[in-house]
Formats: sequence, C-alpha cells, structure tokens
Amino acid sequence: MHRLYEDVAALMREVGARIMMPRYRLLRAEDIREKTPGDPVTIVDHESEAFLSERLAALLPGTRIVGEEAAAADPAVLEGLGEGSLWLIDPLDGTKNFSEGHPPFAIMIALVHDGECEASWMLDPVSGRLCHAARGRGAFIGSERVAARASGGALPLTAAAVYFMTEERRADIAARASGRLALVDIPRCAGEQYPRLVLGENDIALFERTLPWDHAPGALFLEEAGGRIARPDGSPYRIGVPGRGMIGAATSALWEEAARILFG
Repeated sequence: MHRLYEDVAALMREVGARIMMPRYRLLRAEDIREKTPGDPVTIVDHESEAFLSERLAALLPGTRIVGEEAAAADPAVLEGLGEGSLWLIDPLDGTKNFSEGHPPFAIMIALVHDGECEASWMLDPVSGRLCHAARGRGAFIGSERVAARASGGALPLTAAAVYFMTEERRADIAARASGRLALVDIPRCAGEQYPRLVLGENDIALFERTLPWDHAPGALFLEEAGGRIARPDGSPYRIGVPGRGMIGAATSALWEEAARILFG
C-alpha cells in the first residue's frame, strides 16, 4: 500500500505542477463553460482527468476508472458503482473557486472495492498539503498521522452546504441552528472541508448533494481520523447506494448533536 500511496501522490503532484497551477488565474473565457447553471467546468478539469485516468489505469490494470467529467458526459458510467474495484477521480474539486482565481481547490482520488473506499488522497496544489488515508491504517497529512479534534468553540462550528437546498429547507436549517450551532462559511471544496473537520477548524459539516467523487476521499479520511460521517438517519455512506444528505463531524458525540438539532 505504501508504494501505491507514493505512486498516486506523485501523479497528483504532477497534475498540479504541469496542468493546474500554470493555468491558475490565467484561464481564458474559452477555457470555461457551464455544465449546468452555476456549475462551471474548465479545460483543466478535462486535462487533469484524462491524465489521471490513463496513469491510474496503468497502476492497477483491470481496475475501472470513474471520473467526474466522464460521468457528466455519460451518466451510464455511474452504473454498478458498488461492484468490483474502481478508481474515483475528482480532477479539480472546487472548480468554481479555481475559475474565479482563488483557493481552495483540490485534486481528489479514491480507490474503492465493492462500495467501500479502501484508500484516498486529497491534494491542495497551492500549499502542497496532501491528506491521505487507508482503511484500518489511519489518516495522514503528509507523513504525520492525524486525529480529529473538536474546535472547542462555545457552540459547534457548523459548515452547512445549503446551496443545493430549497429556500424552505435553508430557512429551516437556520432556525434549527439558532442558538445551538454556529453556522460558518463553507469553502465550496470538499477537499478543504473534510480536513477542516479533522484539524479542529470546523466541528460539523452538513452536505446536501453527495456525489461519490466529492465525498469518498474525504469520508475515509475523516473516519480514519476518528470522526464520523453518515446519512442523517445514521445509515452508513456507501458508494453506489443512493441517498441524499450527509453529516460529517469531528466526533461521534458532535455527530449525534448535529443529527438531533438539524433532523430531530
């Protein structure tokens, strides 16, 4: 596993250095388009995914490749996600941030077997921070093993991704949180949000949309650091199993508190 970790990390750093950072804040208008209103995709997304898809396929021959942009072009790519071994690729997490010329953004990869994430990598190309985890072996930032910790704030610091919710649901979340949870800004980048839960910067994160490439890498990292990630009803997050909404928290006690307040 250590050799695989090194090989994947090297590929991600190469993408950051050769494809991503040379275009950071230098995108032309023709380099950006919208997949859906408010959801941009750039030439960097496509080139990063093409590079990683080819190289990851060579690392573990026979392992299926599922990339965000390939799935956007052909939803059939998502069929059977819970079966067999596959690489999940988010070639540029936080595309909107990148396209607007500011951090955070990330490259994220997960190795999945029969619906369970076995290993994951999240690289911040600006700072060089690499968060990674392997099932049963812990969570790491670089070579340092990390354990999730609470912020210690008077109220739990809660990042709620409300932009995919209805106006009614947004108002409900705000009302439920009032005086019980401290709502804080979200980074619009899962590759930054999950580390914040581990590093004591946020206590809780509420997600509405749970696309596999957005959440498989960070969910394993959080769990291996001792935090908890689950659907609002407490059922586990599994790739390939449909569901909407998810709560991540630095501790199990914080997870229970969030579920009680926001969904009780």
